[in-house]
Amino acid sequence: MLDLRPVGYVIGLLVVILGAMMVFPLLVDLYDGRGEWPVFLESAVFTVLVGGLLSLSCANGVKEGLSIRQTFLLTTLVWVALPLFGAVPLMLGATELRFVDAFFEAMSGLTTTGSTVISGLDDLPRGLLLWRGILQWLGGIGIIVVAMVFLPELRVGGMQIFRSEAFDTMGKILPRAQAIAKQISLIYVTLTLMCMIVYLMLGLEGFDALVHALTTMSTGGFSNYDASFGTFSGPAEYAASVFMIIAALPFVRYVQLINGHAEPLFRDSQIRVFLILILLLVIVTSSVLVYVFPHHPEQAFREALFNITSIISGTGYASVDYMGWGSFLIMVFFFIGLIGGCAGSTACSVKIFRYQLLFSAIRVQIQRIRSPHGIFVPRFEGRAVSADVLSSVISFFMFFVVTIGIVAWMLALTGLDFVTSVSGAATAVANIGPGLGDIIGPAGNFSSLNDPAKWILSVAMLIGRLELMAVYAILTVRFWRA
Repeated sequence: MLDLRPVGYVIGLLVVILGAMMVFPLLVDLYDGRGEWPVFLESAVFTVLVGGLLSLSCANGVKEGLSIRQTFLLTTLVWVALPLFGAVPLMLGATELRFVDAFFEAMSGLTTTGSTVISGLDDLPRGLLLWRGILQWLGGIGIIVVAMVFLPELRVGGMQIFRSEAFDTMGKILPRAQAIAKQISLIYVTLTLMCMIVYLMLGLEGFDALVHALTTMSTGGFSNYDASFGTFSGPAEYAASVFMIIAALPFVRYVQLINGHAEPLFRDSQIRVFLILILLLVIVTSSVLVYVFPHHPEQAFREALFNITSIISGTGYASVDYMGWGSFLIMVFFFIGLIGGCAGSTACSVKIFRYQLLFSAIRVQIQRIRSPHGIFVPRFEGRAVSADVLSSVISFFMFFVVTIGIVAWMLALTGLDFVTSVSGAATAVANIGPGLGDIIGPAGNFSSLNDPAKWILSVAMLIGRLELMAVYAILTVRFWRA
């Protein structure tokens, strides 16, 4: 029988950490004197108490490491448990959200999707705004550890190819995660502080700089304003674009960089492809804005750079309503959201490396057709790619497309129109943030959707953030029979 105590122990500890983080918005509300601080006090006490009791009750089952089945469960259940408790302040606070809305908002935050059901952000207590930023920041660092430790071990979606990135802390999964998390945390905190300082230098107020630094480095996209990043139009858009790109690059390269190995950062083919792709997309988009719409060249370049980077990294900020940019650019934005950033980053969606592996496999297959007697092997970063990695990647693509199709179909059954259903499914599974259309586009939000649609999208965000297979595996009969 599967022993759930190690899983419960880790989840309990993480819930306690989440509850402890509620102290920061509590202090902000206490400083503002608006009487909102008791919300976070009550939420923190409840969260820490429940998490602590869960951890203590499971402590007698703790082992050195986790089995593969336990790791699958832990990876999935953490992203279910934390939104449940993260939703508590949203229900008790000034927003007074219903449970479905609060859970949707917390799930969107922790998965760094960035979709929101809250209107009137400009007038919310600062504690709640900070809490939304903290949820995304925690989700960003959490998904880095999952992508670098758990998914390669679980052989999910071709991630096993990164097992050879080889930190020296090999061994059981949990000790390895702890060692990597320490290095990642230092880098993540440092980059967040740098982002905040740059925002301050460019004129953002202290609180706005803090929250937007949290949501930029997590590629989350929650803002303090209904107008999103359009509130800070100008030089801040360039700074945000740079930090979104930094956040979308593999954090393992930063770890190697601070350990004195800079060469892997500049030789990584993922990084080169990602940067070249952004450059090409920005050139095309800004050209269309200049020659088709009445945009000044600098404005066109700035808006194209910011919004392209925001969508492809899955951040989901919007500086303008790009639904008015014409059908060609709208379709460009839809498809680049299905590309994503690099593996081992806070970015979301399919990821660059999977497209590289897919195209490598296609090129080899074409070569075999042309030269039946030749020997051709798919390669990635100069290394031969095994058949199980290619199979895993192709399976991921299939499940990714099928999942979007099923979610879109289910959303349509709730009464949503075609554009909202399809773009809503894509933005949830790919964890992008805004969808397309008048309802959930960059100028709207998800508040008007019906409750079944919000539950469907919440589940889709979870599935997409854990890269599909980690969730689907625990739904099989064989998993529970093993």
